[in-house]
Amino acid sequence: MAISSSSASPKGVVVTVPVLVLAASVAAVFLFFLLSSLSSCSCPGTGTGAGSGIGVGVPVSGGGVTVSTRKEDVDWVKEQIRANGLHMQENVLRKGINPRTRAQQLQDLSEFKGISHYEGPEANNHTALPCPGELLVEEHHSNYGEPWAGGRDVFEFLAESAHLMPDSRVLEIGCGTLRVGLHFIRYLNPEHYNCLERDELSLMAAFRYELPSQGLLYKRPMIVRGENMDFTKFGPGIVYDLIYASAVFLHMPDKLVWTGLERLASKLKRYDGRIFVSHNIKFCSRLGGEECTKRLTSLGLEYVAKHTHDSLLFNHYEIWFEFRRLKA
Repeated sequence: MAISSSSASPKGVVVTVPVLVLAASVAAVFLFFLLSSLSSCSCPGTGTGAGSGIGVGVPVSGGGVTVSTRKEDVDWVKEQIRANGLHMQENVLRKGINPRTRAQQLQDLSEFKGISHYEGPEANNHTALPCPGELLVEEHHSNYGEPWAGGRDVFEFLAESAHLMPDSRVLEIGCGTLRVGLHFIRYLNPEHYNCLERDELSLMAAFRYELPSQGLLYKRPMIVRGENMDFTKFGPGIVYDLIYASAVFLHMPDKLVWTGLERLASKLKRYDGRIFVSHNIKFCSRLGGEECTKRLTSLGLEYVAKHTHDSLLFNHYEIWFEFRRLKA
């Protein structure tokens, strides 16, 4: 039996039933393999949750990731600036819909609570995380003496130097308002960033503004208020890939710094783990080189190197001192 084509066809093409069955079978097999390959695709996720892979660096050869800004990235953005005819200008207050300095914004928030806001009994029923006006205008971004953007420079240097991966564990001593910590929290897996900070206002800025505004609450960083280098609240079993202190040891007595290093040595991963201290190591240099080496050796630590790291955005560099753990 045969099925003839429509009479509108210029030629009398005849298609047999077995041919149709064979064609349908081939199409079904092809569709099955296509759907199977799509379902097993190892493509990066497109969500924004913990497992989506968003913001975890650029893959490089060898299976690792790079978190630093690459030359091609800089070349690309410079070309965009050139193509758009953009030039460095003097800092002036720009015309906008409602231009305000930080001081003016704070005054507006204090007097008027913003443009539209709930009053009376309704005032406390709608805002999940009410934030002080000083944080909303980001005054805490100026609390530490350098541009807020410098946090990215520190993160890039430390993450690359310590060869961090998203499943690495990081401890920051004195994270302040998370100028650096935000980048680590975003990069690392949930609960893999810890910080010890003594200043209440800085912690308020971290919890009430930075983490919610950056969408990082799901990362569950463990940030603890404490001083005197007391790390007991982080638990006894954690071993860190990176421990760092940015300009923190400057403000501590030498005895407390050595106490902290003694407590931290056992929490650093052997050989591959790193401790980085910025600006200077006065606590060590005041002892003298030989005596410092003996003290470090007694803690199972070894001085590795001194590093100078340039900023990407402003004419500035930071000096970092690197240590590692050699024995249990």
